[in-house]
Amino acid sequence: MPSRIAAVASYVPPRVITNDELATFVDTSDEWIFSHTGIRKRHIADDDVSASDLGVEAANRVLAKAGVPAAAIDLIVLATSTPDYPGLPSTAAIVQDRIGATRAGAMDIVAACTGFSYSLTTAKAFVDSGAADTVLVIGAEVYSKIVNWSDRSSCVLFGDGAAATIVTASDEPGIVDGVLHSQGSGANTLLRPAGGSREAYEPGVTPVERTKLFMDGRRVYHFAIQAIIDVVAELLDRNGLTMDQIDHIVPHQANARIIEAACKRASLPIDKFFMNIAEYANTSAASIPIALTEMEERGILSRGQRVITVGFGAGLTYGGNLLVW
Repeated sequence: MPSRIAAVASYVPPRVITNDELATFVDTSDEWIFSHTGIRKRHIADDDVSASDLGVEAANRVLAKAGVPAAAIDLIVLATSTPDYPGLPSTAAIVQDRIGATRAGAMDIVAACTGFSYSLTTAKAFVDSGAADTVLVIGAEVYSKIVNWSDRSSCVLFGDGAAATIVTASDEPGIVDGVLHSQGSGANTLLRPAGGSREAYEPGVTPVERTKLFMDGRRVYHFAIQAIIDVVAELLDRNGLTMDQIDHIVPHQANARIIEAACKRASLPIDKFFMNIAEYANTSAASIPIALTEMEERGILSRGQRVITVGFGAGLTYGGNLLVW
């Protein structure tokens, strides 16, 4: 049967760091950050809070909103690139236990800022094929734990947060389409160099900075602009639609200037692009569902509207979905 998003909900840590506060310990300023990114503030998790903690909060909220008991969930798909543990166990399994989803399978998807697009498309495949009836999709990130706070070009960009959706079978398709792509040749553009099997972390030998996020900002900027253009065009073409038939475009909230540049280059209507990056900064796999939650709560989203989502990030990966709300 066709699949749809039955509910969406989000959770962000209560602690907020403004650009002005950030400027007290990073060599930057509110003016510089906002002019280059569109960011004013970000939510930051406490030291003892992990990705699963945020994911559990978002999951419980969306279950309550949808009126779905945790025991009814068949599968949990959790997108994160800041997992509780390196490699294993999955963060999804931790969430599964804590919310009481006793029947559910659980797996993580690692596609960085494209994680929600990959996870939603995976959930669609499970439901459309009949392999699952109810899938819990979560994006949960604590980038404050992996950024290099001495690198002012990247640490100002990120925030922490989580959001979740319930994907169920429907008489009419709500998740109409999904496209997924990768450019592995750009793997070294955005990564944590040390800490994995390629370059193991050796205490006293490996510089701590090698375990933190590294980003080639210029290359990521140009990749992201083209990714937005390509995904929007592909989803329109595959589904025989024109831009006039799309009500909203919800891009990954990486940088407002990337979105503006994509619109300018491809003559896309920027008024259809929803942005809330000023409040949350870049929350990676959580950014699109956090945006969808806010749009719904503010009455921006209406039933029957067509929405395109676009993700892009490390891997390099990119993709998106066509939704009917």
